[in-house]
Amino acid sequence: MKSCIAKLILQACLLMQLHAQDAPPVTETVPGNKAAPSPTSWRTRYELGPGDVINFSLFGRPELDRPGFRIAPDGTVSYLQAQNIQVAGLTIDEARLVIEKGLTSNFRSPRVIITPEEVGSKRFTILGKVINKGVVTLERPITLVEAIANAGGIETGLFERNTIELADLDRSFVSRKGEQLPVDFRRLLHEGDMKLNIEIEPNDFIFIASTITNDYYVLGAVVNPGVQGLTPDATVVSAISRRGGLTDRAWTDRVLVVRGSFTKPEAFVVNLKDVLAAKEKDFKLQPKDIVYISERPWAVTEDILKLALSAFATSAASTWVNLNVDPILTSP
Repeated sequence: MKSCIAKLILQACLLMQLHAQDAPPVTETVPGNKAAPSPTSWRTRYELGPGDVINFSLFGRPELDRPGFRIAPDGTVSYLQAQNIQVAGLTIDEARLVIEKGLTSNFRSPRVIITPEEVGSKRFTILGKVINKGVVTLERPITLVEAIANAGGIETGLFERNTIELADLDRSFVSRKGEQLPVDFRRLLHEGDMKLNIEIEPNDFIFIASTITNDYYVLGAVVNPGVQGLTPDATVVSAISRRGGLTDRAWTDRVLVVRGSFTKPEAFVVNLKDVLAAKEKDFKLQPKDIVYISERPWAVTEDILKLALSAFATSAASTWVNLNVDPILTSP
C-alpha cells in the first residue's frame, strides 16, 4: 500500500512537470484545516534523492527493463552504460534526460522511461515529548497536527491524580533550513487555530519541549554553553560561572536574558560590567530562562533576540539527544 501511494505521488508530480508549460495558471485554495503551503514545496516540484526507488526501461527494448533501483547515499544511480549518474535534486524528467545522454554512445536516440516505486528520500524529524520519536519518511503530504498525531500525540503524566500534558508548548518549535518557523503551538493545539497548521517539508525538525524540567540555558560566548539546573541562588553571574566563564570574544556590556514563550518572548538587558563592578544588582534567573552572551556589540534587543532563540533551539535539541539516545560507542 505504501509503495502504491508513493508511486501515485511521484507520478502526479511527473505529469505536472510535463504539462507545466501548457497548463493555465492555477489559483490554489487552502482548506480551513491547514496553513498556506510554502511557495517552493516538494508537492509542486518533486526531486529525487538518496533512498528513492525507481524503475528503468528503454522504449522498444523490454529485455532491458531494470526494476527496483535504489538511489545511492551519494545521490547516484546506474542504468546499463550510464554509470554513476548524479540524479539527486533532479525531477524524474530531468533525470531521464541525463540518463539518456549517458546512453547515446551505445544507443541511437535512446528513450528512457523512469517510473517511481518507493519514496525514501523525503524525511522529517520529531523529538521531545511525543510518544513515538524519530525520523519519519514523508510518503504523502501531511500537516503539523498530523505529524504530532502520527507520533502518538503529546506525552502525558499524572500530577495530583490528574492527567496532564508533559509538553511545554510555549517553547516547542519547528525548524526549517536553520530558521525557526512562527508556529504558536498553544494556539494551534489548544485553541484550534488551523492557520498555524503548516504542511511539513522534507528535513523539517519538530521539537516538543518538556514542561517538567527546571532548567535554564546559558548560550553564546561562554566556555561551555548549554543547559544548567536551576538553584535558588541562580543569577546571571553565577550562571556564567557554572558554564566555565566567558570566552575571550564575549561582549559583556549587554547580556540578554529571554523569558517566556517563543512567540511572545520577554527580553531583559543586563550590563554585566556594571554588575561585576557592583554598580548594578545581579539579575535573578527563573526556570527556562535563556542567558545569551554575544560576541559582537549590539544596541537593539531585536537584533540579538533571533540569535538567542536560534541558539536555544539548537541546544535544546542536542541536549535531548544526549539524554535520550544511547551512545554509538561505549567504553569497554
